[in-house]
Amino acid sequence: MQRRVIFDNKLLPYLLLTPQVAVTVIFFLWPAAQAVWQSVHIQDAFGLRSQFVWFENFEQVLTDPNYLGTLKTTAVFSIAVTVVALAVALLLAVLADSKIKGAGVYKTLLIWPYALAPAVAAVLWMFIFNPDIGSLGRALNALGYDWDYRLNGNQALTMVILASSWKQVSYNFIFFLAGLQAIPRSVMEAASIDGAGPLRRFWSITFPLLSPTTFFLLVVDMVYAFFETFGVIHALTHGGPGKATETLIFRVYQDGVVNNDLGGSSAQSVILMVIVIALTAVQFRFVERKVHYA
Repeated sequence: MQRRVIFDNKLLPYLLLTPQVAVTVIFFLWPAAQAVWQSVHIQDAFGLRSQFVWFENFEQVLTDPNYLGTLKTTAVFSIAVTVVALAVALLLAVLADSKIKGAGVYKTLLIWPYALAPAVAAVLWMFIFNPDIGSLGRALNALGYDWDYRLNGNQALTMVILASSWKQVSYNFIFFLAGLQAIPRSVMEAASIDGAGPLRRFWSITFPLLSPTTFFLLVVDMVYAFFETFGVIHALTHGGPGKATETLIFRVYQDGVVNNDLGGSSAQSVILMVIVIALTAVQFRFVERKVHYA
């Protein structure tokens, strides 16, 4: 006979849910409502009064050529960060899951970067690739390659993509490694006995069984690339040179905090929120069809 624990107190479930609900309301719903409210208002220079302007802020944002350029940069940046972070993490997880000497040490070292704040990760990359004081940056210039991400927009964008991807690889690695360890060894051994090579086993067995983990990380990494890479960009390039590394989240900060355009920055944040929600919905609608749940 199986014993079940029953709580007679009907108030207890609601008390247990209260902290999470409070966090959601305070840190998500309330700021989102404030952003929507401010996006349809224009404040005076001193922030004392506001005027209701309907969708004028949205019209001004969407007709700005600089904003459309920032949207394109964000698309390239987010796709590159997601693909690089997932591919590198999967490769490292497959290698760490194999029977090699010192695998435990490798796994521990690969997890460490996740403990770093995005701004700290950016500073580390800056010290490595800075053309004046960075070891690799000076080496590239010594080899005849004109390296200076502070002046070259393509180099700057490459830098922030690599730094942001490196920061997220550890997070992806943890989940991929857990997914690999959950695959029964007997399945892989049976495929090996049937004559399937390593690549055949990976694409026919391992990767399909990892599809739930891959789909989850795809959604998480896309959200990470849109929102949580602000610290990397701010510490490494400040959105420059020019606007080469200015993403949507950095432009919201630039217009709202630096330029004090609360209405325009709020409209941008609402647009950004709609874009991320739409992308997540598309992923669940179309990408999840190819996910194989065991």
